[in-house]
Amino acid sequence: MKCKQAFMYGPFDLRVEEVELPELKPNQVLIKLKACGICGSDVECYEGKSKEGRYDIAPYTPGHEWAGQAVEVGSEVTSVKPGNKVVGDCVLPCNQCANCKDGKMPSACLNMREVGFLPNSPGGFGEYMILEEQYTHVIPDDWDYELGAWVETFNVGYWGVWGNGCDPDASDDVAIIGGGPIGLSAAMVCKTSGARVIVIDPIEQRRENALKYGADIVVDPTEFDDLEAELKRLTDGRGPSVVLECSGNDTGIASLFDIAGHNTRVGLIGHSIGRKVPVEIGKTIWKTLKITGSGGTKTWFPRTIRFLSRIKDNFDFAALNTHHFNFRQLNEAMEFACHHKDIARKVMITFDD
Repeated sequence: MKCKQAFMYGPFDLRVEEVELPELKPNQVLIKLKACGICGSDVECYEGKSKEGRYDIAPYTPGHEWAGQAVEVGSEVTSVKPGNKVVGDCVLPCNQCANCKDGKMPSACLNMREVGFLPNSPGGFGEYMILEEQYTHVIPDDWDYELGAWVETFNVGYWGVWGNGCDPDASDDVAIIGGGPIGLSAAMVCKTSGARVIVIDPIEQRRENALKYGADIVVDPTEFDDLEAELKRLTDGRGPSVVLECSGNDTGIASLFDIAGHNTRVGLIGHSIGRKVPVEIGKTIWKTLKITGSGGTKTWFPRTIRFLSRIKDNFDFAALNTHHFNFRQLNEAMEFACHHKDIARKVMITFDD
């Protein structure tokens, strides 16, 4: 079966090509793509600013925020049926290597695949994709595909809050650095948990938007010479008890060590792989910070789907998709996502039926 897929060859070099799909294996699902979001990680790989996308190995098919319809399943597949709406994991563990058997995170897998970032794991920038059953998850019939395409993004924010021990409740003041899609996902999770949510972002449109998606207070960090003092003012002198770094921005990462209160639980969610970031690491000791990383998630998609099902009517997820492009306009969509980061909450790719 032939289909069209996009391949990232290098910075600003994204090409749509016709390929022959391999024969379906007994444990695999053939998926017709219906929607795929362009993530900030995709943009940074396209711009040559991130090493997560491995076009240094070979061209790869981007797109990890996807939703589609199962059109064919292998002979051993039991949990997915043709016609099901489905989404899928991004970081794929083999479940057989020493690290997997030791219970470590999928990102520790010695044979790790990463959908949309590696040549051996084609993503959602294509008409069809093939994925093993163990990584494929059915979403409710009453969801539209664009909400399904938010599952991976929301999964990252949700895991960053609850999968790594940040665990906010109504007693907590949570500071979220970055009001992009991941930051908004984290804000909605924390708000649902009853916490007081402060979103920090220099872009006015993002701050205004955050107030609709879980933020109680928004802060422009460029307005303050002493951001730490402002966060203490907002938290009765204590500083935030939870800090979630969702920007992946050097300044944002460095600021978390300043704004965090004592004994703060810190979740590092925003990606900055491939570069060194100067920070005052000594504050980790004197503030007794508890810092956890969040590279991928572990068996979290089913929980994310249940969580989203219960809160999806509390927030306008459709409004987060500010710009739509057809797959035929993929290069135009990528250029738009690169040059309009201030207004593009989520650029969504859709596909012809």
